[in-house]
Amino acid sequence: MRKYFICIDTINRRGIATYSYHRYDVSSNVETALLMTNELLQLIPNHERANGNKVYYEKELKEITMKKRVKGDDGSDDTPKSDLPISKAEPAVFDYSERKTYELLCQGKLKPTSAQLRSLSCRYVTNEVPFLKIGPFKLEEASKDPYIVIYHDAMYDSEIEIVKRMAKPRFRRATVQNAITGELETANYRISKSAWLKTEEHSIIANIVQRTEDMTGLDMLSAEELQVVNYGIGGHYEPHFDFARREEVKAFQGLNTGNRIATVLFYMSDVEQGGATVFTAINIALRPRKGTAAFWFNLHKSGEGDYRTRHAACPVLTGSKWVSNKWIHERRQEFRRPCGLEPDHGEFAI
Repeated sequence: MRKYFICIDTINRRGIATYSYHRYDVSSNVETALLMTNELLQLIPNHERANGNKVYYEKELKEITMKKRVKGDDGSDDTPKSDLPISKAEPAVFDYSERKTYELLCQGKLKPTSAQLRSLSCRYVTNEVPFLKIGPFKLEEASKDPYIVIYHDAMYDSEIEIVKRMAKPRFRRATVQNAITGELETANYRISKSAWLKTEEHSIIANIVQRTEDMTGLDMLSAEELQVVNYGIGGHYEPHFDFARREEVKAFQGLNTGNRIATVLFYMSDVEQGGATVFTAINIALRPRKGTAAFWFNLHKSGEGDYRTRHAACPVLTGSKWVSNKWIHERRQEFRRPCGLEPDHGEFAI
């Protein structure tokens, strides 16, 4: 009997701690949120979200403290060198400031500047493809520099249903590439299910791949297979690059097709709330709309990575999000996107 009551008491304490943690997790009371997180971790040490948020709360609390204390006791700036802002092009980690930007973009509270918006336009394009003179693509610019565009009516409802039907039986937990080993592995910052579809499996896949080539002007023979991804409630992918950085020497080694020069992201569903694709360096948010496709170059013409293309998938709050990715690689693009006479990969600047 005593064992029974101890068990019930433990369950109740866990339930109360979990409720308190989630309550303060969505409030602005950082100190109490950290306190509740630590209490929850004492009861459930392997609580995945609490462990991740503990690091975040500690950083946020430190930031708040630093803002309150402009200078140290001796009158000089007492910010440790390790806490100074990173000035390099590449963010070293998903840090506090980027996390705040990510959250604000997902919430729709951060917008592009008027200077970014004023030069954008929408138009019909044929990309010098004879067939498209009959039915050109509808192109909407989302950013001029880096160049990010949305193609409307890029995938039809009938195609989407076939792609979904093919992908569902193959779904596995989505993976990321380990920067050191080059191996694919699951990660806490990418929560979704994915499957890969080959071009030759179905005429619909072949049509989508051909359409991708017409949209981008790039050769699809060095592109990866079509990756289909489903995000359920809470599904997300934290800020990342699609291309491999210099230190990731083993990335895409097995493909032998070079780095990922460009990304095409097809939206295969509307999302009731959440699920936007956000670019944290340039304050751009793309909202999912069924049948549209986003396209951007990950590399400069020189082959250097464009760090402004760092992006994330916001958590799905209501509904389900379906997308498919076509990652295009460098090989066979030498004449389709040749290098310029001047290097175009200078210092990171927005």
